[in-house]
Amino acid sequence: MSINKGALAAQKILEEFGIENPNDFSVEDLIHARDIILQEKRISNADGRIVFGKEKTIISINSEIKYTGRKRFTMAHELGHFELHHNKNTHLEDNSLTLDYFKNGGQEYEANQFATELLMPKPAFINFTHGKVFSPELLRSISEHFQTSITSATFRYMEIGQHPIFLFHCRDKKVIYWKNSINYYRKVKEITKLEPPSDSVAMEFFIDGTIYRKEESAQEILKSTWFETGEYDSDDEYFEYTIVTKNYNTVLSVVWEQ
Repeated sequence: MSINKGALAAQKILEEFGIENPNDFSVEDLIHARDIILQEKRISNADGRIVFGKEKTIISINSEIKYTGRKRFTMAHELGHFELHHNKNTHLEDNSLTLDYFKNGGQEYEANQFATELLMPKPAFINFTHGKVFSPELLRSISEHFQTSITSATFRYMEIGQHPIFLFHCRDKKVIYWKNSINYYRKVKEITKLEPPSDSVAMEFFIDGTIYRKEESAQEILKSTWFETGEYDSDDEYFEYTIVTKNYNTVLSVVWEQ
């Protein structure tokens, strides 16, 4: 996978400040080092906002964000906009939990990749996950170790983790898009812009609000739940773990086989 503009910008700022361990710095300190005004306030339908002024830049973080990891990722994302896009925009508002950021292309993708590399540098991430069996608990431990959101930890694992996975993003009972680990091919059913499969864990949430406890979060499903199976294919056992955001009515389904 070729390195992108966002990741390169993150590596540059880490080198500039001599940061080797991602846990040895606060994103707030980096923002202040750029002479940016950082504030928390209630923002409707957005996690963060950046406004480029003639003399000062202001980053606003939604004070309603409950989780430290999500707040930290949002701050890193806005800093990414400053590093990458301050000559191109005057105002950017981000509602990150729609997960639309993770579609390829555009300034939001670049800012997300900046935040991902800044908080979870590739060497540190590979070192932390090496030899560990994939599970929802591993994703939670990545999120906790790197002090970032479970969603960003999951996408990072999809990009460079050892165990191949598929991700399906659903919103308002519709499949918005899906992504998969490199070189891990399965034929996905024609479900984009349609409802998630009736026997999926994602659909359980949309039907009756089911959210499984941590110890039950790896739910058994069949390969045919999300993927096409031919006449001679075996309907193998797969697993699905759902990351639910109630406020945005979204589900990120993580699907894998043992």
